[in-house]
Amino acid sequence: MRNIALFFLVGIIGLTRLTAQETKPVQVVFNTIRVNDSIIYLEVKATISKGVSVFSVKKANPEDPFISQLVIDSGASYQRQADTLTELGNAELVKQSNGNSVNRLFSNDVIFRFPFHIAAKDSTVLAGSFNWLAKNGEEFPSGSEPFLVKVRPAAVITNDTTATDITSKGQSLWKVFLVCFLTGLIAIITPCVFPLIPVTVSFFLKRSKSRAEGLQNAIWYSLSIILIYTIPTLLLTLIFGDKILYNISTSAISNILFFIIFIVFAISFFGAFELELPNSWANKADQQAGKGGILGIFFMALTLVIVSFSCTGPLVGTLLGQTSTKGVSIAPVLGMLGFGTGLALPFSLFAFFPSMLQSLPKSGGWLNSVKVTFGFIELALAMKFLSNVDLAYHWHLLDRDVFLVFWIVIFGLLGLYLIGKLTFSHDSELKFVSVPRLFFAIFSFCFTLYMVPGLWGAPLKLLSGFIPPATTQEFNLEDLKYKIDGLSSGVSQQGNTSSLHAIALPPARYTDKLHVPFGLVAYFDLSEGMAAAKALNKPVMLDFTGHSCANCRKMEEQVWKNPEVLKRIKENFVLISLYVDESTELPPAEQVTSPNGDKITTLGEKNLEYEVSKFGFNAQPLYKFIDLDGNPLSDVKYSYDPDVQKFIDHLDTVKAAFEKRKK
Repeated sequence: MRNIALFFLVGIIGLTRLTAQETKPVQVVFNTIRVNDSIIYLEVKATISKGVSVFSVKKANPEDPFISQLVIDSGASYQRQADTLTELGNAELVKQSNGNSVNRLFSNDVIFRFPFHIAAKDSTVLAGSFNWLAKNGEEFPSGSEPFLVKVRPAAVITNDTTATDITSKGQSLWKVFLVCFLTGLIAIITPCVFPLIPVTVSFFLKRSKSRAEGLQNAIWYSLSIILIYTIPTLLLTLIFGDKILYNISTSAISNILFFIIFIVFAISFFGAFELELPNSWANKADQQAGKGGILGIFFMALTLVIVSFSCTGPLVGTLLGQTSTKGVSIAPVLGMLGFGTGLALPFSLFAFFPSMLQSLPKSGGWLNSVKVTFGFIELALAMKFLSNVDLAYHWHLLDRDVFLVFWIVIFGLLGLYLIGKLTFSHDSELKFVSVPRLFFAIFSFCFTLYMVPGLWGAPLKLLSGFIPPATTQEFNLEDLKYKIDGLSSGVSQQGNTSSLHAIALPPARYTDKLHVPFGLVAYFDLSEGMAAAKALNKPVMLDFTGHSCANCRKMEEQVWKNPEVLKRIKENFVLISLYVDESTELPPAEQVTSPNGDKITTLGEKNLEYEVSKFGFNAQPLYKFIDLDGNPLSDVKYSYDPDVQKFIDHLDTVKAAFEKRKK
């Protein structure tokens, strides 16, 4: 027993020493305080260990080389007011051992205040590092603490801008609801749901004491379905924050997982096996449903959701993935509300008008055909999820031409299936092709032929955003046009204009991985782009984009490609494209911790943090135009809008605002 106690004592002492060795002698915390409409204090609070002294940020004499320093990231849009630097602490003047010089030191905790000129209406991020130097006996420990501190605007944006943002956001939410609602209606015709409609409606009408009670039960049944789809999404958002579903939808792990799940679903739909949730779940829900009453009806709805999972699961997963990238935290919740409403509506509708049940087609082989058709669609969607990861990590497994080959084969086989030239084990004998089936086959073959020219670089505007960008295609006839135009106007194949060579450094960082279309010159690093803008004396067009951003690709194909838009971007602006889902790891010196404690280690995380902190937005695309000091030229948060003339007018407006500020 004594030996055991001694063992633990030695272990505790060793652990204490190890902890002490790992603890830094100086702990640094950053904070900001707004003093007035134009000045912000960056506070650096240094907690100093016993026996340690920290050198001041002020020199005791002009020749003093021993000081702590605040280093600001290059290309910063804010200005530091160095003349009013203050230190809150008890400074001591200590002579060096040689007696020839004096150092300014702090033995107790100290706060260094660095003032910055930031207007009240501006929102920005203070980024850099605090390099401290300390003295501990004869040793001189030092460290560099990176910081990334968000500064919010003190002034309120004008009413016009607020109204515009609210209108745009409202239209986006209504679109999300409508798309998900229509998807819920489509889910009705799946073989997992359709046969249950007449059975369920008849149950309510025949088992109820009166018609009014039957209608009431049917309505509660429909509401229960809506709640089952909506509440889990709402709780997930409330518990883990409004970015959780966005982070899940853009995560490489999530996209790979979705790819695997959709492949499995497709194989199941083709008849290889039956995919369903555990029977025990459905049995327990069914037992609760048998108790009757409001709670029993709720469990009846839960039973439907569980039983129909094999058909509705892929639809729900797709909708959550798409709505989570809208930049509005309520979008996924509203999407599930729309889907649940679309799925539940027929149950109440047929309860109110039971005679309509007679007009429903009888269950049969056509339901299996619907299921197989969904299998082909799931297979195509699986390629999309894998493409998202492929683009973010630059694997080049699914470049545009390879991706198109997969889709051409998939939808070609779908067309053959619909006309009966391809059959599966569970299919009924097809004696003739019905008119609806023929039209779906025609659509599938037309869609297949539409994609074929894309193998040689055709734009395929209808698919922009759903297929990889044209910049990933090795052989692209469409791109030759812009290369020839670039050569004739003095632009090299690397996209560096002669004016850039003469005045500003050409893009260098990340150009081996990131590209923009149509022969445009773009910077992919904010500091590098800002330096070029100052050299060229041009305003900056910030393009917040992403590899998996469908609307970004649509905006490029439908708006940027217009000759008038392309001319203005090339001649009037310095384009900085900031990918928010780029997986490239930042150099150690650029890796910082955000104000909420998240470690920022990749280029995408850095760009997204800048977008959110600077402009209060986390959706893509977002086009913001700033001057050479990083101040916005317009309060408009310009996002996806296919109106070409509107974008041209906006480009002219911000250009005019820049010219006015120069005077």
